[in-house]
Amino acid sequence: MSGALRVGVLGARGRMGAEVCHAVEDAPDLELVAAVDTGDDREELSEAQVVVDFTTPDAVMDNIAWCLDNDLHVVVGTTGFDDERLATVRRSAADHPGVGLLIVPNFGIGAVLMMRFAAIAAPYYDSVEIVELHHAGKIDAPSGTARRTAELVAQARQGKPSPDATEQSFAGARGADIDGVRVHSVRLSGLVAHQEVLLGGHGETLTIRHDSLARESFMPGVLLGVRWVVDHPGLTVGIEAALGLD
Repeated sequence: MSGALRVGVLGARGRMGAEVCHAVEDAPDLELVAAVDTGDDREELSEAQVVVDFTTPDAVMDNIAWCLDNDLHVVVGTTGFDDERLATVRRSAADHPGVGLLIVPNFGIGAVLMMRFAAIAAPYYDSVEIVELHHAGKIDAPSGTARRTAELVAQARQGKPSPDATEQSFAGARGADIDGVRVHSVRLSGLVAHQEVLLGGHGETLTIRHDSLARESFMPGVLLGVRWVVDHPGLTVGIEAALGLD
């Protein structure tokens, strides 16, 4: 596979990591050179040009630092990135100006479009709330996609609050408050990854929903990120730029 882009995967024995390994192996312009999981020696990744991380929030920050120190481009699908973590990663990336680092809340092309459509619609409606639904094995709530959607919606609304007359409620009944946008998380066996943005106005509602029915739905976005990151040094959050949406 002369000339193929060499790819390593962190979290290779997890559900998403294993799917990434299969996708890379099936791509004619990519070569899987390392499949590493928790407890494995990361030195196996040294042969790669790009590393894809689908590990855990507890492991990902150290993995990113290791890859940057070894001048390896990184595509991160692991969730759990808040403003503080992103600021830390941004400082680290600045010390390695030739390395590309792409952190993606959701690799689903439809999910990215859902977020974009929600941000477009949000200023035109009085109310907006987000419901995200995932499999019971997901360890963070709300999801990275829901958090990112709420941030984009809040920016588009420029601080406009949704009306809410609630005076009494059980703790958590109104969901998480992310920049003034309510986000509700469902964890249910049988689901994969789903999200809907509910918008309400005078006499009408608009629902924007995306459903990932299998993990393979994320692979076109992952491979797009792998190919894109090598030519785009520095930190990029989201796959919108790779899709030409920025």
